[in-house]
Amino acid sequence: MRTIGLIGGMSFESSAVYYRMINEMVRGRLGGLASAEVLMYSVNFEEIVSMQKAGRWDAAAARLGDVAHRLQAAGAECVLICTNTMHLIAPEVAARISVPLLNIIDETAIALKAAGRVKPLLLATRYTMEHGFYADRMARNGISVMVPNADDRTVTHDIIFSELCAGIVRHESREALIEIIERAKAAGADSVILGCTEICLILDPNGLALPGFDSTTIHAQAAVDFTLGAEKASDSRAA
Repeated sequence: MRTIGLIGGMSFESSAVYYRMINEMVRGRLGGLASAEVLMYSVNFEEIVSMQKAGRWDAAAARLGDVAHRLQAAGAECVLICTNTMHLIAPEVAARISVPLLNIIDETAIALKAAGRVKPLLLATRYTMEHGFYADRMARNGISVMVPNADDRTVTHDIIFSELCAGIVRHESREALIEIIERAKAAGADSVILGCTEICLILDPNGLALPGFDSTTIHAQAAVDFTLGAEKASDSRAA
């Protein structure tokens, strides 16, 4: 089993989901009381949010790059940034380490392509929906991302930061997100990406008007595939 490095804390609500999912998946595959070899470095989210609001992405890249380097030095054999938004600076973070950085956008694109979906609605923070990094990386995989209209982007962003990142889940907010998805379906979307790692706290990807792809689950699955690669290979040889 290889050691997984997690850059967490953005927010800690979703980082806790990552930790639980990864360990549940490992136990599900190996049985018994098996759990994952995990290192997590949890940053102060308030510090990162201040950088986001000020547009100081260079400072954010330096901060997370340092964290990734520390995780590798501590023994991590891969690194995950446990948030979609901060993949805006994923190339800079990856440049600080020699172990793989498992990119949440690439992993989600793989899942979409496997399901034959090419026009997903992206529900995420304003930074993820409005900066070009997410759509551009998806386009490399032949996927054309749709985003909500300006008002709906504001609603989605506010639900994430004002509620979900604080552990607050409101029925009316769930209904608002469901209505956004239904409008996207009418506009031609063939799926929906839960493109913020907290959205899984409020929406069930299997209970929506469109096929749902939860980026948190997909990213956690990629980490488990990585850590158990050797074990899976030995299992297949035995078969």
